[in-house]
Amino acid sequence: MPAAFDDIQIGQVVPLGAAAVDPEALEAFVGAFTPGWTLDRGAPDSMVYAIWARLDAVASTDWPQIKRLGVDALRWMRNPPPGELLRGRMTVMAKDPVGEGKGIVICQHDLLDEAGRLVFSCLTRSVFAR
Repeated sequence: MPAAFDDIQIGQVVPLGAAAVDPEALEAFVGAFTPGWTLDRGAPDSMVYAIWARLDAVASTDWPQIKRLGVDALRWMRNPPPGELLRGRMTVMAKDPVGEGKGIVICQHDLLDEAGRLVFSCLTRSVFAR
């Protein structure tokens, strides 16, 4: 969404890109951050969140987003297996001007697997320049 606050439309859907659950990265992540997790269970919730956070960060690099105020309503639906391709999307749910030069945009973010099933979702609130 390389658009200023006033040009953002409620209901607008923005693709965030795609990333696979890399088997080597999964093994390293589990070894470093999720003791007791077994690889046959797929990517742990914390790694799914990290995959979403990376897709979001890369997609929003050139946006006029000033600040991320919050990430909440996190939901994990399933743990994708190694090799699964995850696609991110963001849907604008609401927006509210908060001054001459900025406004708050509320969005739902989803990670979907190759079959289009929901893997992870969350809500964000961000400040965008007008």
